[in-house]
Parts: sequence; C-alpha cells; structure tokens
Amino acid sequence: MNTPMILDALAAVQRSILANESQIESLDRAIGDGDHFINVRRGCEVLVALSPDLKGMPPGLALHKIGMKLLGTIGGASGPLISSFFMAMGKTLEGAEEPDRRQFAAAFASGVEAIKLRGKADVGEKTMLDVLIPVSRLLLKLADEDTPLPALCAQLKEEASRNMLATKDMIASKGRASFLGERALGHIDPGCKTCEVAIAAVCDTVLQ
Repeated sequence: MNTPMILDALAAVQRSILANESQIESLDRAIGDGDHFINVRRGCEVLVALSPDLKGMPPGLALHKIGMKLLGTIGGASGPLISSFFMAMGKTLEGAEEPDRRQFAAAFASGVEAIKLRGKADVGEKTMLDVLIPVSRLLLKLADEDTPLPALCAQLKEEASRNMLATKDMIASKGRASFLGERALGHIDPGCKTCEVAIAAVCDTVLQ
C-alpha cells in the first residue's frame, strides 16, 4: 500500500463517517461524551486538507505526519489515541516505499498496540479496541496466509461488524460509559461503530 492509496482510503473514511453521522452521534449521546463524532469529523477534514502535502512522502513519513497533525486537532479522549495509532504505524513502516500486505498488517498491529498502551484498555471493556484488536489479529493471520484480497477484505469487514455488535452486551469499564454501569447495556460503543465504518471504507477502497 503506497501513500496515494493511503490517502484515497482516508478520503473514503471521511465520506463514510459523514454518511453514518446520525447513528454515530446517537450512540455517543446515549453512552458517550457527546463530542465523539464532532472530533472525528474534524480530524477527517484536517487529513483530507493535508493530503496534497503528503502525496510525495513515503508511507511511514506520511503516517507519522498524520499522527502529529491529529494530536493537535482531535479533542477529547480520541485525539491522543488516534494520533498514537498513526505514529506507531509510521514508525513500523519507516523506510518502506511500498509496504506489502504483511508489512501493512504488522504496522496496523503496532498502531492498535499503541492505542492499547495509551488507553490502558483491552478487549472486553467496551471501547474501540473491541473492534480493532480482533481485526488486527485476523489481518496478521490472513496476510501471513496470503489470503486473496477480496476474501481478506470480506473477512475483515465481517469481523469488525460482529465485534462491534457484541459491545451491546458489554458493561463498560473504561471511558464515559463506565459511569453508566448496566445502563450501557443494549448500546453499541460509538468508537467501535466508527472503527467498523472506517475499516469497511478502507477495505472497499483497496478493492477498487
């Protein structure tokens, strides 16, 4: 995946986030801080505006620049987490002009691990990691097995959707929703919905 492909994927993520605005906002009003969508939308807008400056950069540097830009752009709890994700990916891909599938899977895994460490969270706590960690593990496995791209993307989208829906039955132990106790039951985590939307958008983009 080269830098133009990464930038195309980010533009697709922005379109998909906007298309799912009402659902993400509704979920965040129910169990979140109420500013999740606003912060994510702001981050997407900044990245799309930044894209022309990134086109000539190698992927690792472009991803690092994205992370640094988001650090000062996205507010709330999401900002440091998402910026850490991109900076960790950039560090892993340093020196790779056009990363292959295994390299990208390893970079994605390092980004997810950065979120895990920064947020001090793990699977089962009703956070974005309930989508990101299973998808990361599956991507590493499928990339290692040289799974054809259409099948790989289909499985990643299904994994993201299934784990997003599973957060309905979780009681949060991290974030704003943790204060709600059992009242958070029956609600999908808004961060997981955002991640599911983003993963589907990236998968659809790489298949074009």
